[in-house]
Amino acid sequence: MERCTNFTYELDGNLYINLTSRCTNDCTFCVRNDKAEYFGHKLWLAREPSPAEVLERIPADIGRYKEYVFCGFGEPTMRLDALVEIGKALKARGATVRLNTNGQAELICGRDVSAELAQAVDKINVSLNDSDAADYVKLCRPRWGEKAFYALQEFAKHCAARGINTWFSVVDVIGEEKIAACRRIAETCGVALKVRPYIK
Repeated sequence: MERCTNFTYELDGNLYINLTSRCTNDCTFCVRNDKAEYFGHKLWLAREPSPAEVLERIPADIGRYKEYVFCGFGEPTMRLDALVEIGKALKARGATVRLNTNGQAELICGRDVSAELAQAVDKINVSLNDSDAADYVKLCRPRWGEKAFYALQEFAKHCAARGINTWFSVVDVIGEEKIAACRRIAETCGVALKVRPYIK
């Protein structure tokens, strides 16, 4: 697999920040399973960037992008310290910052990290992906098994309680019955549910 140093990449008017290729899930549907790039962007990293290296790639005109999004081929919260440092610097300049995550940060770090994230991000998209623990494990193959499904819900609750705009996302191919069940989970956690169209 070709490795790169694309620490940032542009998509849909946003600037995406690619901190790591490591992930605690091995999702059956993940684009990185059979592709080296995403919409023309090569994202497998040769090495992980320092916060300074990422910030060097941020434009002087912070308003050039709608949002600055932590999202790449890996799980951004595996590099929580770097994420927080970069996010705080971006927010200090007036940027809107979003985190796309599998929601396992509290398992990764062994603690509630919502207070730190509240200083660094405005929005958090947590990939819920399925409506029950067993099916989530089959689909996402998390390092921590079914524990991950419940941990991501606690993570979302904690982040929402800190005032971060937090939501769960699922893909429409799971069907209406599962989507309805996911909506109930979201309501229990005090967050919204966004249903995304499947992208081939």
